Amino acid sequence: MKDAPDTPGELRARALRLLARREHSRAELGRKLASRAASPEALQSLLDSLEQKKQLSNERFAAERARVLSRKYGAARIRLDLKSKGVGEEIVEGVALEGEAVRAAAILARKYRSSATTREERARRMRFLQSRGFSHDTIRKLLSSDAEDEALIP
Repeated sequence: MKDAPDTPGELRARALRLLARREHSRAELGRKLASRAASPEALQSLLDSLEQKKQLSNERFAAERARVLSRKYGAARIRLDLKSKGVGEEIVEGVALEGEAVRAAAILARKYRSSATTREERARRMRFLQSRGFSHDTIRKLLSSDAEDEALIP
């Protein structure tokens, strides 16, 4: 490993290799490239250039990340993850997270094959969905006795 920082061309190539693998937020890509950049100004210039050419986009990153996480987690957990990756508040709120009840029902059906019969079992399922980041209203609607029976029927 060489000690000298990357030239602007090498830094750009490294950034494009990272972006070719998957989408990155601006903050995440900046963090990964910071140790290789000659100066913080050079890094910011590169990131600005990538954004101008639409090769780097926080909106695209947020939409893709939300899509991937929505198979397993609820809206609160997805928002927290996006904020931790450096995505701005306005973009986090703009990401479409509709269909939370349908996603929660699918996750519950994958984990539990039958409906909850006891109060303790219903509480266990509520805690499970809460840990996945689903809202209390969604969980309560889903685990009401009528809704749960309909949601678990294939």
